Amino acid sequence: MTSLVIADHDNKDLKDTTHKAVTAAQAIGGDIVILVAGSGCGGVGEAAAKINGVSKVIVADAPYLEKHLAEPMADLIVSLAGDYDNILVPATTTGKNILPRAAALLDVSQISDIVAVESADTFVRPIYAGNAMQTVQSADAKKLITVRTTAFASAEEGGSASVETIAAPADPGISNFVGEDLSDSDRPELTAAKVVISGGRGMQSGENFAMLEKIADKLGAAVGASRAAVDAGFVPNDYQVGQTGKVVAPELYIAVGISGAIQHLAGMKDSKIIVAINKDEEAPIFQVADYGLVADLFTAVPELEEELTKAGL
Repeated sequence: MTSLVIADHDNKDLKDTTHKAVTAAQAIGGDIVILVAGSGCGGVGEAAAKINGVSKVIVADAPYLEKHLAEPMADLIVSLAGDYDNILVPATTTGKNILPRAAALLDVSQISDIVAVESADTFVRPIYAGNAMQTVQSADAKKLITVRTTAFASAEEGGSASVETIAAPADPGISNFVGEDLSDSDRPELTAAKVVISGGRGMQSGENFAMLEKIADKLGAAVGASRAAVDAGFVPNDYQVGQTGKVVAPELYIAVGISGAIQHLAGMKDSKIIVAINKDEEAPIFQVADYGLVADLFTAVPELEEELTKAGL
């Protein structure tokens, strides 16, 4: 049995989500090969070769693979699929865009967002916004799987896999990258941060998120938000944590002015420690919080900043 893991990277750095997808592949068993597809991504291939448990790294380097558009990426995956029993990709925005197209081209059912591996053909995935777990057994000869990386530990490094460069299939020419708007920040990426502080509708305005940013800067944290805060225009979409946003599982998650709707809980309830600040003592967020503070956030957050300053942070 052999698994192909599609690397998550930006053509310069290999992201930790790849290590976690490798851990899922290790649970399935058999040989593991990593595919690094991109442009000018040779260094990423070398980094992938250092992951323990990986037998080989395949590098496909072409200009039209730089932005990992679904159409050329799916064609590349399909061209390699014959040699593999399982194809895994981290359940990121990019992974969720690529794999369904590849699954359709291969005429197999995709297994989405797995959080555990029961056996080589049986997997566990959340349903109903994470309120229930579904065990799925697949009879497909080839399994295409997206991995919820917050549920898996990172594979360790120390490996020395061989690196092979291949020619990618021709660009299908049916999609083009037009542009992207990225917000610059010195803070860690939301899905990779060890500490996340998120604000909800209770923040009342985007300007008030400056209070959370001060806390984030002291803790080296990322700033997130509930869908209600995003829909109200307080912060950009890329701050959103939840079922229709980003799934996070930091060591510490601080929810400020967030009631705790089921859709938000689906995106953060796997956090190691959850702290909630809300003036409504009946707020659902307190049901999942390890520590809860019933208080007005406009009083509590400045007091928290003051105490962190006293602590030398």
